[in-house]
Amino acid sequence: MSNTPALVTFRGVQKTYDGTSLVVRDLNLDIQRGEFLSLLGPSGSGKTTTLMMLAGFESPTAGEIILNGSPITRTPPHKRNFGMVFQNYALFPHMTVAENIAYPLQVRKIPKAEMQAKVKRALEMVQMDHLSERYPAQMSGGQQQRVALARALVFDPQLVLMDEPLGALDKQLREHMQIELKTLHRRLGITFVYVTHDQSEALTMSDRVAVFNDGRIQQIDRVDYLYETPSNRFVANFVGDNAELKGRILSTDGQECEMELPGGSRLRGINVNQAAVGTEVAGCVRPERLSLAAPGQDNSFAAQVLDVMYFGDHLRLRCTTPAEEEVMVKLTLGAGNVPTPGENVQLHAPTQHLRAYA
Repeated sequence: MSNTPALVTFRGVQKTYDGTSLVVRDLNLDIQRGEFLSLLGPSGSGKTTTLMMLAGFESPTAGEIILNGSPITRTPPHKRNFGMVFQNYALFPHMTVAENIAYPLQVRKIPKAEMQAKVKRALEMVQMDHLSERYPAQMSGGQQQRVALARALVFDPQLVLMDEPLGALDKQLREHMQIELKTLHRRLGITFVYVTHDQSEALTMSDRVAVFNDGRIQQIDRVDYLYETPSNRFVANFVGDNAELKGRILSTDGQECEMELPGGSRLRGINVNQAAVGTEVAGCVRPERLSLAAPGQDNSFAAQVLDVMYFGDHLRLRCTTPAEEEVMVKLTLGAGNVPTPGENVQLHAPTQHLRAYA
């Protein structure tokens, strides 16, 4: 990203709870000032533990966390000046919306007039100024989440940490809140660090995403690079839909290779790990990059259509290859003749979008 110093740096950070198995292993991460960074991964991958170490609720077993050039590894949470938003909102039920939002300011002993002005501004920020006298029990989940967000922003933190904050909301409201959060982030310019296991949520909102698995960051990148150029099979399978074809490398040529599928089809693709001839590989391609091949078109392979599914804005063909691998193809509506279940077809995979992983 930029050449300016990172706001937060994790250096060689490790975490174990039992002294033997590492939940986070040798984590090195720079969080840039003003960015929206998502930590994405399955349960148990280390993403929440990383956030909790940044918040100060957990201590690293090894390594150092640095904020603005100074170590904060031993700084207690309340002295880090970070805003926090959790999935369960954590609002005080006996306090009104305004009192909930004012709480972090009371703790910091902010003068009353300044406190009122800051609460008013925070309420307007999340469009809740008309509900300031309500209690949490009188509000919907989406409204409560907005109050939790306003409370995290009211004291002008340099960093806002969010742990699955939209997880309890229904799909439509969640998508609406994603857009609101992204808009708010752009307007405020505060650094957001966001934990989620939902890949579409991470892709929608983030400037960069760090994909975690088994206590390590597998890849950290801009969302478009993460989706188009996954660095390994885990990322290819975890971020977005993925069609996977097993094969063996026949020849290599610079960045490219030719692989042979069990049915005898030969496909050229990107040799991501620079695998040698004879290596067993998985050829990964996004379903929207696959198409029905024209007669005699190169880089094609045989498949049989099992199912045709209508998704409103596109069609999906569920296919199977001679090696009995299931492959999904996304077709735009009006893509010409649509095959029927049971039909044998040839599918085309463009060389630049087929990535072979050893």
